[in-house]
Amino acid sequence: MVVFASLSPAERYACSLTCSRWKEVDAATRHRLSLDARAALGHAAPRIFARFTAVTKLALRCARGCGADSLSDDGAAQVAAALPSERLARLKLRGLRQLSDDGLASLAGATPAIRKLSVASCSFGPKAFVAVLRSCPLLEDLSVKRLRGLPDTAGATATITEEILFPPASSLRSVCLKDLYSALCFVPLVASSPNLRSLKILRCSGSWDLPLDIIAARAPGLVELHLEKLQIGDRGLATVSACTNLEVLFLVKTPECTDAGIISVAEKCHKLRKLHIDGWRTNRIGDHGLMAVARGCPDLQELVLIGVNPTVKSLRMLGEHCRSLERLALCGCETVGDDEIICLAERCAALKKLCIKGCPVSDRGMGALNGGCPSLVKVKLKRCRGVSYECVENLKVVRGGSFSISLDVVSEHDAGSASENAVLETGQVQITELTDQMAAMDLPTNSAGAQPSANSRMRSVMSALRRRFGNPPPL
Repeated sequence: MVVFASLSPAERYACSLTCSRWKEVDAATRHRLSLDARAALGHAAPRIFARFTAVTKLALRCARGCGADSLSDDGAAQVAAALPSERLARLKLRGLRQLSDDGLASLAGATPAIRKLSVASCSFGPKAFVAVLRSCPLLEDLSVKRLRGLPDTAGATATITEEILFPPASSLRSVCLKDLYSALCFVPLVASSPNLRSLKILRCSGSWDLPLDIIAARAPGLVELHLEKLQIGDRGLATVSACTNLEVLFLVKTPECTDAGIISVAEKCHKLRKLHIDGWRTNRIGDHGLMAVARGCPDLQELVLIGVNPTVKSLRMLGEHCRSLERLALCGCETVGDDEIICLAERCAALKKLCIKGCPVSDRGMGALNGGCPSLVKVKLKRCRGVSYECVENLKVVRGGSFSISLDVVSEHDAGSASENAVLETGQVQITELTDQMAAMDLPTNSAGAQPSANSRMRSVMSALRRRFGNPPPL
């Protein structure tokens, strides 16, 4: 069992086919299970869950081209009857196009102990989550992405939201709404969560100034807030400032937000530790907002600026007031040159990681890091054509072995225009986050799928052995 615990899901599955004893060990110790959620799963569910009795994390997935043959309400009822209801703590549903509100209600009723629910590319609507909140009193984390059963809230937001009465969700701590064209239907759900700590609203349509006012009044204990590609302005940020315990704020591609909104947040959210701003090169957030952050958020540890144009004026204040600033990223900042880097080297004593992309810096500015920023351990430079490899090598020699620096210089033809650079930088940030999420996933292979060939099983076992014990010595 100890050996099986160290194997990946794919390796466990390959090893379980070796003999009946290993098959029993795998079944008794497997806590994660991912199943192909087609219509036939309902009939196979009793046999599957009779074998895997220790499952605590379950994923039901249907491939993109198989949505018409996905698990239906009747199949969901059969799966619900076979589930290990008292053990299951996490449930993930993907691509279940034939599942309606009743089907989700059946699954929720059979999993009263779940703490995390994630749904994506399904066809039920917001009313289905009323049953979820009633049946799952321990639910802490809810993620809703790309639902197809949402009503059109254009011009009728108030009417639709009043029809849906969500029960209080006192256990809910985290909510993520992503790629929803009628995400405003979920505002009453979020507002019914008084103990909410993390809220992510990403690429959702509708105006969010007034909804954020309602959410901030009902969930004042918010600690983390992510807003991406939303119609939100300074009024919405002013309401967010009522959450005085806010520690993490992401503002990504919200072009209506200006310095005034950032100032209102900085004046009240004094516990802010992480601030990410993608200004989309609108030049509406700059020195004034960042100077307010420096004055009001002394505990700031991480600052990421994309398409924002700070100068020495604001960077000097950040270095003087934010003495705990450890991570700083400046991407596509047209005003960040040698003088700004010299200022950082002189003022940011606690800085450990520095990322500069697409900024007009040169060897003169980077040379200041030879004696500045004594805590600096990692620097990443990209599309900074004024910095030479000689300067980079000199920094490595002067700062010593524990210091790491990388330089990626591309030609002007590859770099493209400044606006294209900004788009690429933002895309890279999003891709990096997606890669991190995918790397963190540890779901097993499809237990209801086809059996692999003997050769593929042998290759999986051999690759597992090589990773554990290394390659054999040459003959």
